[in-house]
Amino acid sequence: MQVFGLSLSAFTTLHVILSLIGIVAGIIVVLGLLANKRLPGWTALFLASTILTSVTGFLFPFSQLLPSHVVGLISLLVLLIAVALYAFRLDGPWRPVNIIAAVVALYFNVFVGVVQAFQKLGFLQGLAPTQSEPPFLVAQLAVLVIFVVLAVLALRSFRPAARGANP
Repeated sequence: MQVFGLSLSAFTTLHVILSLIGIVAGIIVVLGLLANKRLPGWTALFLASTILTSVTGFLFPFSQLLPSHVVGLISLLVLLIAVALYAFRLDGPWRPVNIIAAVVALYFNVFVGVVQAFQKLGFLQGLAPTQSEPPFLVAQLAVLVIFVVLAVLALRSFRPAARGANP
């Protein structure tokens, strides 16, 4: 089977690479928010790679709607909000909405990464073969708590200068 002329294995590798780029770029963007810095290049890379991760997730062969598709749809909606707000405004009432959209988009990417790690890595799969065991639940809860804390800290820290003002 091929997807866009790539073997399924090569397409999977591309999807994983896009996801990892999105996660790394997203972490850098969130660190920028915490330091009250706009990072437009990193933000563009984060948004583009995370959108591509979600879109490519729908190109894998499937016969029924899966939980990953629901997460992908929600992620794309959040990313659409983040892109629209980033492109037009980061100050005033849109600042917190944009920050939350960016952090939530990154959270979804990491959430799926944890799911995939427990499915694909033998030592983790052995700890939670059905992903309903405590190690999986604790890992996902820890990720959620980390992202809630990051969102709160970013909301407190990121206060961009008004457009046209000197940074």
